[in-house]
Amino acid sequence: MKIVLLGAPGCGKGTQAQILSKYLGIPHISTGEIFRSAMDAGTELGTLAKTYISQGALVPDTVTTNLVRERLNRKDCEHGYILDGFPRNISQAKALDKMQDIDYCIYFDIDLSVLKDRILNRFTCKDCGAVTNSASTTCPVCGGALYRRADDNEDTLNSRLDTFTRITYPLHDYYKRQGKLITVDAYQTRDDVTKSILSKLGVQE
Repeated sequence: MKIVLLGAPGCGKGTQAQILSKYLGIPHISTGEIFRSAMDAGTELGTLAKTYISQGALVPDTVTTNLVRERLNRKDCEHGYILDGFPRNISQAKALDKMQDIDYCIYFDIDLSVLKDRILNRFTCKDCGAVTNSASTTCPVCGGALYRRADDNEDTLNSRLDTFTRITYPLHDYYKRQGKLITVDAYQTRDDVTKSILSKLGVQE
């Protein structure tokens, strides 16, 4: 099963991707992971991507797409994958269509005002990476120390949400026209979101 996750920053895509990966037995692939892996390996594309990232510039679509192509051609993707963070725009989606036949696009539907409150009050565990809105100073999953990400501030968040609305959200209609769109209510609890997704995919828990 080949799945694309779509939703605004903070909607829970990353958390659900990790859960779904275990349920479905397919890898969770994020653009961040792809970039880090390629840069750490010192590949030609990884080195090229690093020149943009180190300057704080966006990595061009062609470079990102080629990095994704490299990743999807690995053996662990033979039976499917969950893409998180790609495609980010229509151009990338069309490029992906030429590479692979995507089965589903799961859209995480949530009011942006709710998202802002969630993001501005979230913390990340330094040890396991879990994200929580807990007021505690320790991670509810592993007991590690919590910290607030530097980009979880109102100015940065408003910019990210604006970018999502203008550039990424049009993918909603793109995949809807293809008959591949699945919409889930992302305002539910984490477990209920998972149950909803699995049910719509026709997967038994």
